[in-house]
Amino acid sequence: MDQAKYEQEILLLALNAGRILLENGAEVTRVEDTVLRICRHYGLKSASSFVLSNGIFLTSGSEEETQFAKVQQIPVNAANLSRVADVNQLSRQISAGLCTLEEAKAALEQIDRSPGFPWWVQAAAAGISGGCFSAMFGGHLKDFFCSLIIGFLLQLFMLKLGKPCFSKIVRNILGSALVTLLSIFCYRLGLGFRLEALMTGGIILLVPGLAFTNGIRDIAAGDYISGSVRMMDAVLVFFSIALGVGFIIALANQIIGGIQL
Repeated sequence: MDQAKYEQEILLLALNAGRILLENGAEVTRVEDTVLRICRHYGLKSASSFVLSNGIFLTSGSEEETQFAKVQQIPVNAANLSRVADVNQLSRQISAGLCTLEEAKAALEQIDRSPGFPWWVQAAAAGISGGCFSAMFGGHLKDFFCSLIIGFLLQLFMLKLGKPCFSKIVRNILGSALVTLLSIFCYRLGLGFRLEALMTGGIILLVPGLAFTNGIRDIAAGDYISGSVRMMDAVLVFFSIALGVGFIIALANQIIGGIQL
């Protein structure tokens, strides 16, 4: 392999690692650090990266090295922190000199192909989380079991209907409306004891805690553009949740009355 081709392979490897990190919930600083570490280890000294919340710009070239540039748009997906951890571990192995370029490429492809959690695991985890949050916010045992079912149904809706059919804003409005409707239904039938605990257990599953936290970390690290974008994304989700909850409560008050939080 000639030198220009070798340098291009290094850059593409680093770009692929950054893509996996960014689309699975890593903060911008981590992505930039990983990309540059990989390039530096394999001898590409002139590499330079510019990372946004949904894109990576990567260039290399100097008097001694071939000019090369690559831009890749990164879609915003659901976070999968196990992949982030796997890429971090691979980056450490590369920095320690334990992986050749070909071995690193193969390992990265394996990480990229690794399946996510099956739908039933995600739905079960959401149900248990919803029940635990309901109990944490003062719910009784009946509220725990109702929130468990509500969380399960919410995640099922988001995976099977919300994500394939609707935009992010619309599915958050519909998801929060579904949680509110099911909570009122359980409360009115006497299956749940505290309406606010039922609603909190389900609504908190929609709160974009990772995006909000990463936005703060990006701003703290000086990445104001990426941090502002992540924060705006989180604020839009908060607004969507409030809209869905408010609509169902207003509708329920018009039909049956007496809905108070």
